[in-house]
Amino acid sequence: MISKALEEYLKTMYILKKQTGNIRVTDVANKMNCTKPSVNKALYNLKANGLVNYEAYGTIELTTEGENIAKKVLETYDIVFLFLKDVLNIDEVNSKKEAEKIKLAMSDNTINKLAKYVHKTLDLNSLDCDYDVNKERCRSCVRRVIKKAK
Repeated sequence: MISKALEEYLKTMYILKKQTGNIRVTDVANKMNCTKPSVNKALYNLKANGLVNYEAYGTIELTTEGENIAKKVLETYDIVFLFLKDVLNIDEVNSKKEAEKIKLAMSDNTINKLAKYVHKTLDLNSLDCDYDVNKERCRSCVRRVIKKAK
């Protein structure tokens, strides 16, 4: 199990990969507003956990497991953001800011329950399929439903 801070690095790397096609230490540092040595330390820990492939001064590659964790972090953000914005009717700017903070403190069990509540309340789908934020199949199913609802 890795720390929430390392999960944030994975999320940032995943987003950069989707946006630019590659991941570099400088880009991660700029996106996260931190130093290159901080990114390198995180990369060392992520590599030791089998979540990234990286050699000094090279590009960064997420492993399948690293990518799955990044997707989970993004899914958690989406659930909290929907709850704040569409259930509590908090404006979008504040919902984004607060979702970033709140998701870091929530357990998987809480996220699973919140996801079921949000989807039932917004009538997106029932999530009676034993939804679990750790299961790729269920997250994909939820994403399709959310996209249709927009």
